[in-house]
Amino acid sequence: MPMSDWKSMLPQGAVDILREEGITSLYPPQELSIPYALEGRNLVLAVPTASGKSLVAYLAAVRRVLQDGGKVLYIVPLRALAAEKYEELKRFEPLGIKVGISVGDYDEVDKGIDQLDVLIATSEKADAIMRHRADWIRQMSLVVADEVHLMNDPDRGPTLEITLTKLRMLNPQVQVIALSATVGNSREMAEWLDAEHVASDWRPVELKEGVLLADTINFTDNSHRKVRLLGDTVWSLVKDTMEEGGQVLVFVNTRKSTETLAVRFAKLNREKLDAAAAKELEDAFQEEHTSIGTTLRDCMRTGMAFHNAALSNEQRRTVERFFKAGRIKCIVATPTLAAGINLPARRVVVRDVNRFDDGGYVPLPVMEVKQMCGRAGRPRYDPYGEAVLIAKSLEQSHVLLENYLLGEPEDVVSKVGNERVLRGHVLALIATETASSRKGLVEFLGRTFFCHQRGEEGVEEAVENIVRYLFKEGLIRCPGTDLLVEGPGADLRTTFFGRRVSDLYIDPVSAAKLRDALMTFTPGKRELGLMHAVCSTPDMLNLYLRRDDADILSDILTQRRGELLSPVPELDSPDYEYFLSELKTALVLDSWVEERDEEEVLRAFGIGPGDLHNKVEVGEWLLYSMRELSNIFNKDCYPVLTKLMARMRYGVKEELLELVALRGVGRVRARSLFKKGYTSLEALKEAPVTDIAKVIGIGELLAQRIKQQVDPLFVPEKRARGSSNARQEVVPKEAPVKQGQTKLFQFD
Repeated sequence: MPMSDWKSMLPQGAVDILREEGITSLYPPQELSIPYALEGRNLVLAVPTASGKSLVAYLAAVRRVLQDGGKVLYIVPLRALAAEKYEELKRFEPLGIKVGISVGDYDEVDKGIDQLDVLIATSEKADAIMRHRADWIRQMSLVVADEVHLMNDPDRGPTLEITLTKLRMLNPQVQVIALSATVGNSREMAEWLDAEHVASDWRPVELKEGVLLADTINFTDNSHRKVRLLGDTVWSLVKDTMEEGGQVLVFVNTRKSTETLAVRFAKLNREKLDAAAAKELEDAFQEEHTSIGTTLRDCMRTGMAFHNAALSNEQRRTVERFFKAGRIKCIVATPTLAAGINLPARRVVVRDVNRFDDGGYVPLPVMEVKQMCGRAGRPRYDPYGEAVLIAKSLEQSHVLLENYLLGEPEDVVSKVGNERVLRGHVLALIATETASSRKGLVEFLGRTFFCHQRGEEGVEEAVENIVRYLFKEGLIRCPGTDLLVEGPGADLRTTFFGRRVSDLYIDPVSAAKLRDALMTFTPGKRELGLMHAVCSTPDMLNLYLRRDDADILSDILTQRRGELLSPVPELDSPDYEYFLSELKTALVLDSWVEERDEEEVLRAFGIGPGDLHNKVEVGEWLLYSMRELSNIFNKDCYPVLTKLMARMRYGVKEELLELVALRGVGRVRARSLFKKGYTSLEALKEAPVTDIAKVIGIGELLAQRIKQQVDPLFVPEKRARGSSNARQEVVPKEAPVKQGQTKLFQFD
């Protein structure tokens, strides 16, 4: 469709911004869907990756804001995607559109939200905003649900589904645009949303899908391609792509495999980064002191990388940035990358089509494999894309071809029917008075995709079970009546406890466990009991037990049982193994706040930096929630939890809390300063800059920044360009783990 045919539907200036981005015409799926989007109709757009879904939503957002004076909520499944959408939508800010992003704490509403025209948020944050600010939701004229097929996900899907249901109930006039990958029942999703349906297999770059058997790729279009074998099948495909000037994504089923393959490929690849890229890489990793980070940096020096949940957020962002810039040629990743940010490549290699689950290996869904394959082909860079699965036998090649490459993606199936995921949402519906009786709750759930698919069978029973649990735990009340004998129309209200739990955005079961621990806590108890309390909640995804962990953890339990705030299950109880998993996670957090060396913790517990940072982030949030509940159940615990939250954030003992509050001073530098006698801000204020700069890991530049923070009268000394007096800031390497360490928690 020529631009002249649709530019009249857009505000003046938007077309000019598109031209600057090189967009002068529309792809076929965009031609079909943009008229619906700009006219204000609900829309489900289901097309392959890189087919221009986002542009449809962006243009609808621009029109809603500038021509209708409305507000837009853009919902994404991941924080990384939120950042990507934020940068892309900011291109339209010159038109007068204010774009913001909200992915932070659930117990607060970001300041200035009323001044925003477009708010980008994860589904969890959008849900939390509705719990605090339903009035803002009623001002919206458009909600965009990106990657809406993830309603199929048992963990995050229900929140997205409940959020969309609530949005449409609170604001019946709101326009809904749902963007989806190709799925089997996108039309059914459109029917649920009362939406126009546009589905297409069209792609801007041709995608050839095939199976490699021996040295030949057999494509679904009956064409063939020979590959020069180099000993390693996957490396042969990677090298073949690199020799043609392309980039490669390799998908495998375990974190360990991502690292193993990337290290192997790095040894086989003779190419090195150019000088500029090498310097940028060293700068990005200059404060890296974990073994996994060092391994990643070494791989990236040769243009290879790995990507998995064990990496820290910063490490993953560095890999993604270098790949987008073409500085690394191959990423070996777990399938989670396929559902993440936009990282297309010339060729995608899917080595594994199964994963370990529930004690054995199970086949991946067709939808997931299609998502991986869809990453092949970079618009404006590649003339085609190739997705290759690997077979070891002729029989397996036929199975891969028929089941995956020629198979149809599964239907999206609602997961809202699970009582575990419904508990918090039912409490929130009562707390926000969206539903105020069992009958009202059933009517609300009748609007969900779950009931659209399956009817209301079982919904009343689930609501009854959840309401009875909330009543028993003191989270809701039934004023003037007996909840257990009154009918479905009985009035339901949250208690102060229940309202606070809903605002905190934690599972009601978590709240009950935290309350019970608070009632047990007495001043003088060590913090491990508080750590275990937060790790015993369903909001904390606990660590798996390794082969020898159970015996070691049982020994630790014998020594530290008195520090815990909840009963220990019997040894032969089916809950005992879960308890040990909770204890292991609690010991990770305890090690972190006791300033154990990060690399030592990672090795001892068999985790990666990403695992540690995730547990720390969730742990801090649950400690905050516990602190807020202590106002109700045990005020003596409030100051203890306040300090412990801060220690969790920075990973330090209490004596360093004042120092780590300084910008540029983390746990390692704070300890270095403390050891040299700078134990307070006052001590730093009195010290000369030259003395502070001599502390290991500080340097002159950071010393001046520290002085500026502690002494308002300090004036930094100006130095001539190229001065050789400036000290290089270096973070000291942590002490290595002792060789021969055999015990999981042997730190000394």
